[in-house]
Amino acid sequence: MTGRKKERDREAVDAFLAKLPADQRKALERLRGRIRAAAPEAVERIGYGMPMFYVGTSPLVGFSAWKNHCALYGASGTLFDAFKGDLEGYETSKGTIRFSPGRPLPAGLVKRLVKARLAEHASR
Repeated sequence: MTGRKKERDREAVDAFLAKLPADQRKALERLRGRIRAAAPEAVERIGYGMPMFYVGTSPLVGFSAWKNHCALYGASGTLFDAFKGDLEGYETSKGTIRFSPGRPLPAGLVKRLVKARLAEHASR
């Protein structure tokens, strides 16, 4: 991927975030930084209508905001089982963790989730 393409993809994610209310934007910008730190080799771009991080051509994790919550996408049900205790108090469903800007996902949990997703990708 060329440097200019990466820059355009990053700008598209910036534009997505710029449209959000301040509290959601701040929470998702923080989440974005934590994902980037945990998976520096991942490439970010808009995919499935939301910011996504990819390893090669495979989606790793994504995030978005809705009227009443923010969400992290990409975790499998089996991955949720491994983090069941850490996810108490957060609403989860098939591949989704919902959180509020006032109660974002802890940095350590994001790092562990992303590293676990990277391990899933490596095992394929």
